Amino acid sequence: MYASGQSKTELVEQHASLVKRIAYHLIARLPASVDVEDLIQAGMIGLLDASHQFNASQGASFETYAGIRIRGAMLDEIRRNDWAPRSVHKKAREISEGMHQVEQRLGRNATDKEVASELGMDISEYHQHLQDSTGHQLFSLDEFTDSDQTQAHPISDTPDSPEQEVHNDDFQEALAQAIDTLPDRERLLMSLYYNDELNLKEIGEVLGVSESRVSQIHSQTVLRLRSKLRDWIMQ
Repeated sequence: MYASGQSKTELVEQHASLVKRIAYHLIARLPASVDVEDLIQAGMIGLLDASHQFNASQGASFETYAGIRIRGAMLDEIRRNDWAPRSVHKKAREISEGMHQVEQRLGRNATDKEVASELGMDISEYHQHLQDSTGHQLFSLDEFTDSDQTQAHPISDTPDSPEQEVHNDDFQEALAQAIDTLPDRERLLMSLYYNDELNLKEIGEVLGVSESRVSQIHSQTVLRLRSKLRDWIMQ
């Protein structure tokens, strides 16, 4: 029994709704081919694992701890079943590299038109590629790249070594600094999406743009962050 007097079974039953909430938050930025039930199933495994691993003496609440494990299990499931075509991955990398080249040359954040021009595209083609890459940009502040081990561990992971913990802390600091240098609208979008957990439609109402435009801006923001953190990602 835990300090609250709840058994593992009771914890799982009480927090089953958390699994659905996280699944539906993730599904909003994934292709239509992704089944939300698959995410919920993976999330329930993460929740069950959390009920076995949780240690109340470490200070965090069970809901906080379980949320990290649930999200990590879902992201694992998404990576195992990578629904994005290879061409989408390739184009996303090209956009990120194009951004990096423009920003290195100009010493500031690149605009849509500047990146499109760098890649030899018109602006509508550029926006379409951003729209196509929406499901590929599986980004959260706990899980940024496939190789980075942060708080959203796969349930089979072993604990980080002290060296890895230092690496993670340094990366999180670099990520925070990169977010601070984003254009105002992109920084606001990140806060609304990842901190306030608004959906794309709600963010569109705040920004005064359509839901599809929010999706494009989100993809562009993630790719911009990848370009700013390219030295970390390539380690």
